[in-house]
Amino acid sequence: MTGLPDPSDFTAAPDEPTRRRWTEADRAHRPGRLAALRERMAGERIDAYFGMRPEHARWLTGFALADGEEKVAGHSGQFLVGGERVVLLTDSRYTVQARREAPDATVDEVGYALPEAWPRLLASIGARRVALEAAVVPHAMWRRLEAAAPDVEHVPVDGWLEQLRATKSPDEIERIAAASAVSDRALATLLPEISAGVVERDLALRLEWLIRTGGAEALAFGVACLSGPQAALPHGAPGDRPVLDHSVLLFDFGAQVEGYRSDMTRTLFVGEPYRDDLAVYDLVARAQQAVIDELTARVVAPPLPDGLALDAVARGVIDADGRWPAYGHGLGHGIGLATHELPRLGRTATADPLPTPTVFSVEPGIYLEGRLGVRIEDLVHLDASRALVERLTRFPRDVIVLPA
Repeated sequence: MTGLPDPSDFTAAPDEPTRRRWTEADRAHRPGRLAALRERMAGERIDAYFGMRPEHARWLTGFALADGEEKVAGHSGQFLVGGERVVLLTDSRYTVQARREAPDATVDEVGYALPEAWPRLLASIGARRVALEAAVVPHAMWRRLEAAAPDVEHVPVDGWLEQLRATKSPDEIERIAAASAVSDRALATLLPEISAGVVERDLALRLEWLIRTGGAEALAFGVACLSGPQAALPHGAPGDRPVLDHSVLLFDFGAQVEGYRSDMTRTLFVGEPYRDDLAVYDLVARAQQAVIDELTARVVAPPLPDGLALDAVARGVIDADGRWPAYGHGLGHGIGLATHELPRLGRTATADPLPTPTVFSVEPGIYLEGRLGVRIEDLVHLDASRALVERLTRFPRDVIVLPA
């Protein structure tokens, strides 16, 4: 068990010169990012790439929609990458923003009728074969685009930009670390306000306030705050339930700083913990540490492990103990402009070695229905060129017991 961390233990929010430096770094990276995509396009004999994901648009052009804004933005933020030009689509609500944030792109105000503009857009960049992000282009829209340009071949692709974005630049990693520090400070500030009887939803709202006023422009995702048996729901939502005495309290949350996100989970104890609950926590902590140890050993003795192997390491620790079942979700996921991105760690991961440098979560857990759930989640920065395995989440992983 450990004493309570203090907000001053963690790095302060980035200042304006740092934020400007990150903005300038993004613009400097864009030609290389586009060149990597165009190299893939050339290899697949693709003339144009049509993207819809907001994180892809921001990474390639600088145009940034707020989290969830794509649901009401129409076609704004969608883009076409050709051999020479990038065309960024907007309507009148976003044209000024797009010109300001994406000065190197051609801004085309297509309004709300993409199929009608589709033949003109493709002709403007000379596209005869166009790749579309198969996972996100709605089927009805796909059919309409095909009908609008029947002489153009529409090619489904998946994961091209996700694979490129999995490898992080130093300034991207700095922003993920800054978002992690916001989360660390926010939870440390909240700890003295936690006691038995406080309502889950009130704690979640207070934590959100601390994140938003502590250096983040947004949450990475909605705050989970779950007490006692509710913590057995891996993705449960806070409710009007009071925090229980002699029980766990699980927080899963993240911050967003200059577009980049953090993700952390901490399971605390409110009141004197039961011995078996501490044993569950210890087992989860040992499973996570085994993964970190494996990474540390392999980063100096390539090849790097894959996400399947690391997941097996964590499950092996829990299964060897034999008392409780291992988590049903994945061991972890990449993070950056999206909360969940490549690389994937888990039973659905590929056998490809992890990319480097990159950042991903390591989050084993044990969930016992009707009793408790324990998960510990840290973000890990992996850089094989520096033989580096670094936790970006600095909030303590030791047992923390709060007075009831």
